[in-house]
Amino acid sequence: MEQGPRLDGQAAAILARANREEGTAAQGQQFVTDPLRPSNVDFMPGILRCMSILLRLKGVIVSPQFLMAGLNGSHVTPEGCLRVARKAGLAGRILYRPRLEDIPALTLPCILLLSNDRACVLVSKKGEHIQVIFPETDNAAQNVPLEALKGEYSGYALFASVESKPDERTNAFTIARGKRWFWDVLRYYAPIYRHVALASIVTNLIAVATPLFVMNVYDRVVPNAAMETLWVLATGVLIAYIFDFALRSMRVYFVDVAGRNADVVLSSTLMNKVLSMRLDNKPESTGALANNLREFEQLRDFFSSSTLLACIDVPFLAIFIIFIGIIAGPMCLLPICAIPVLVGLGIAIQGLARRSAEASYKQSMQKNALLVEIVNGLETIKSSQAESRMQRLWEAIVGLSAKSNSESRKFNNLAVNASLLITQFVSVILVIWGVYRIEEGLMTMGALIGANILLGRTMAPLMQVASLLTRVQNSHVALKALDLLMALPSENEAEKTPLDFGMLRPSLTLEKVSFAYPKAQRLALDQVSLHIEPGEHVGIIGTMGSGKSTLSRLLTGLYQPKEGAVKFGGVDIRQFATSELRSRVGVLPQDVVLFYGTIRDNIALGDPTINDHLVLRAASIAGVTDFLRNNPAGFAAQVGEQGKELSGGQRQAVALARALVHDPEVLILDEPTSNMDTDSERLLQRRLAQIARGRTLILITHRLSMLRLVDRLIILKEGRIVYDGPRDACELFHPKGQTAPQTSNAQTPNSRALHPQAAQRTQPEAHEQKPAQGPRVQTATRPAQGSGQAGTRLQPKILRTQPNVTPKPGTSRENTQDSQS
Repeated sequence: MEQGPRLDGQAAAILARANREEGTAAQGQQFVTDPLRPSNVDFMPGILRCMSILLRLKGVIVSPQFLMAGLNGSHVTPEGCLRVARKAGLAGRILYRPRLEDIPALTLPCILLLSNDRACVLVSKKGEHIQVIFPETDNAAQNVPLEALKGEYSGYALFASVESKPDERTNAFTIARGKRWFWDVLRYYAPIYRHVALASIVTNLIAVATPLFVMNVYDRVVPNAAMETLWVLATGVLIAYIFDFALRSMRVYFVDVAGRNADVVLSSTLMNKVLSMRLDNKPESTGALANNLREFEQLRDFFSSSTLLACIDVPFLAIFIIFIGIIAGPMCLLPICAIPVLVGLGIAIQGLARRSAEASYKQSMQKNALLVEIVNGLETIKSSQAESRMQRLWEAIVGLSAKSNSESRKFNNLAVNASLLITQFVSVILVIWGVYRIEEGLMTMGALIGANILLGRTMAPLMQVASLLTRVQNSHVALKALDLLMALPSENEAEKTPLDFGMLRPSLTLEKVSFAYPKAQRLALDQVSLHIEPGEHVGIIGTMGSGKSTLSRLLTGLYQPKEGAVKFGGVDIRQFATSELRSRVGVLPQDVVLFYGTIRDNIALGDPTINDHLVLRAASIAGVTDFLRNNPAGFAAQVGEQGKELSGGQRQAVALARALVHDPEVLILDEPTSNMDTDSERLLQRRLAQIARGRTLILITHRLSMLRLVDRLIILKEGRIVYDGPRDACELFHPKGQTAPQTSNAQTPNSRALHPQAAQRTQPEAHEQKPAQGPRVQTATRPAQGSGQAGTRLQPKILRTQPNVTPKPGTSRENTQDSQS
């Protein structure tokens, strides 16, 4: 099993003691934890902390979590850290400096790479002492003797500087807009294409050798039987052909290299855009989005195949026309007149072909979207006996797509046949004209044959471009579609410098937050305000579509509010880098998604370098070890695509372990036991009750039994809070006819004065000294399979609220996209 970053002996012993009781929990006994939590141990690799310190010394404040989120692969290397640091505006490289004395003072600070994969930051040098910052000493500089560090120094140092760039005041003067993400990459590889152009000049000049050879053979060798001259000419033209072969091979190689490098950069840019896309602006159809990304192959083929070479050869038509003029005189006017005709015909067909290509592209998107829906919902289709309906839909879409493709091919064939016809006409006219000129003694037979060969070479690139009309149009449409994708807003778009906020109180606040999904006519959340203190355990319930899952996504920054603000530790979450915010919050979403790989890969999904002790601890809490106990593969067991090899409850346990693996300050659990049986749920409750001590817990559920873990209850209805107060004061937990216990403000620290409606429901009236009555709630419960309260699901129905908390008429309801929450 792959190991994460190594710990020193003391840290390893502390963590082992903190997890000593996990084996007992895996056997179904009560989970016991040591007061020291994994979150109290720093697992951040030293090189990342050194990079964060170096950036801070250079004037750029970046958290190590921001750098960690940008790493690829399972190993933290100095080269990988440099690539990530470029996102923060730092440019640098690793140099070999065998002696510390060889490092100039003007290049400081820099990172020294030490033995055993360690590092430190060299701040300054003063004689026989140097000032360094070790990542283990919390940014405190230390004076260390030079000789003491020489034994640890590996001879390599990382030097970096902050790149200077114009500030935001210059944005208004930006001239070039649009598809810069695409053209800038090609412009970067323009030097390679210059080599291709130079090779094209030489190959086109060599192409003149054939007509010259034929002309001299007919005019000089044949009439005079000059065999020696024949062999000299043949040897020369064969040598020219060998050079032509070499140059053409090199030209194809250079185009392939440039196309391959551009493909890697552009594909990475597109995937980075998809991964950083704001979810509230994500395209509705996953299949259509996948089709747009797949159509990038059209662009890749265009810029890394013979298509580009044909386009490069077009400007060299002038060379052949000049040689025709030298050999045949005024007969060069024939290709000069034919070229505008071909170009005009191509322009006329382009407009029709463009509309056909756009229609074909749309049909391809729809076909791909339906295909993804059918494959993902195959079980539902079979159980609903909807095969015939899906077959009809598929055949209808395929028919439309085939019609559009046929129309595109029709225009392409028209362009090819028309260019071929014009070329044949010009060739016949040239021969007829040449015969008359031979009769008049103005040219020779060899000149006529050579001119005819040059004419064919002149018209060949135009015919080849005409045959590629469909590919050109498809590439143009694909570029437009990808440009629309690149124009979508991304997370951290307004982030100039991702600050490191350090230690913050894990409190959560919503201030008059409203949110609506794109194209929705109603609000999913309407003027919601609440405050959650650190260490508070809060349950959120409500009917379907009331806004529970939307609220959890707003708290983690997946959605941005239309109005109001969401704050973590008193700081607006829009000031955080997304990696900084989500490293503090563990989330179990309602819809669990696993990726192809092992169970360990899915638990450590966001951090492949994570220590195995943390993986085992999280798996024990979530109950993953319960079903892995008898599996020979253990944590190396494959989950299949989307976790199809696991049951629903097992997938939920793996996802819960993923949320707990870093022991986050805040836990947001959305229906954590919806797919678990009664025994598994009770065991999870006991484990969560221990692990959630001292942690902020937000539990979204329909099960009354899970609410034992919370002290405060929030009820949502139609995107508004209709109850916010102590759990025990809510009428849901008292049989009909019983009165809720009286609760004073002094005795209920969990009641929230931030929400005035909730405060009026939970605090007694001062002038009457009567206990406040919460909203009367009638519950329709349905016992699940199994015994006890663990299987009970809640369907609250608000019957009456006090006048000051009654929702206003016309209150917006949540969009149907959240109806499954």
